[in-house]
Amino acid sequence: MRKIVVGVVALAFVSTACSVDLTGHSPGSTDTSPSGGALNGAAEPIATVVRAALPAVVNVTTDVFQPGPFGNVQQGKGVGTGFIVRQDGIIVTNCHVVEGGSKITVSTSAQSPKQYDARVIGGDCQHDLAVLKIDATGLPTVPLGDSGTLVLGQRVIAIGYALALEGGPTVTAGIVSSLDRTITVQDPSCRVCKNGARVYSNVIQTDAAINHGNSGGPLLNMAGQVVGINSAGAVTAENIGFAIAIDSAKDTIQQAIANPLAPAAYLGISSQSVTPALAVQLGLPVQSGAYVIATTAGGPAQHAGIKNGDVIVAIDGKAVTTADDVGTILAGLRPGQSIGVDLVSSSGARRSVDVTLGARPLPTQFP
Repeated sequence: MRKIVVGVVALAFVSTACSVDLTGHSPGSTDTSPSGGALNGAAEPIATVVRAALPAVVNVTTDVFQPGPFGNVQQGKGVGTGFIVRQDGIIVTNCHVVEGGSKITVSTSAQSPKQYDARVIGGDCQHDLAVLKIDATGLPTVPLGDSGTLVLGQRVIAIGYALALEGGPTVTAGIVSSLDRTITVQDPSCRVCKNGARVYSNVIQTDAAINHGNSGGPLLNMAGQVVGINSAGAVTAENIGFAIAIDSAKDTIQQAIANPLAPAAYLGISSQSVTPALAVQLGLPVQSGAYVIATTAGGPAQHAGIKNGDVIVAIDGKAVTTADDVGTILAGLRPGQSIGVDLVSSSGARRSVDVTLGARPLPTQFP
């Protein structure tokens, strides 16, 4: 099929498409059949597909360190979607949903959602794929379909946590508008993308709305099978969304399942090297070490009582003179291990805390 190259597309929201309200009909409206009787909305084809797939759709949130307005570091949040492909907690999403995350949390779509810590076990960030693992069993799953059988005009359904709106996931429906598109999406956060841009090849174009937060969610056919991974929407046009064809992702998913990345030890801090100049600027009592700029909420460091402004001078008995030393020492340790961390506070007080290391949510080098 002829490949059509589309210009740069920003990761942003598209405005309108056919939407399915999961909470019921709008006030004062009643659907009726030609004979005058009430229609059974739950029996409609789209509603049937959504009801079967929804339990396997999850909300993926990330804690991220980002620059503050005064040169400081603040903790922000990213929101996306994923879907469960194995009962033992294997989840597929987009790489741009989790990249840069200091913590990844997966929440189920149940009325009383369960939350799990997640980590990346594989993927292909250049092609915007990430495979996550949570510690759970007996989870609902959604089957993978065959995107190679899609035809123009075929009906599809997108499910995701659009715009981080409260009240559960959003469902939109549309058709396959085009196949075999190639688009370029600017992503300055992507460390493996050339010139800060990610190129998607052989993607599915649909008029089902794909907004911020939908990223990583499933694009379903009317058999309830995943045929695409929702990834991008066009800023400058309405009813244009793009999804990665599931056939191009299957090998990456299987590789992550068969050979998952080993968990790495994780402290949960953002730090910078203490230099004589920084010590003078901040009035620090030491001339070297790792200055703690921020700690991950609920992370190992925060649990142990490490605070912003502390200076780490030793980990597990090994001297820390720069921020790079933290990563080097942690590379030789394992998740779950209890270690001592020696600290100097801004007042000059010295103390040691015991930290139980966590599992790093992102690998040190993303595949």
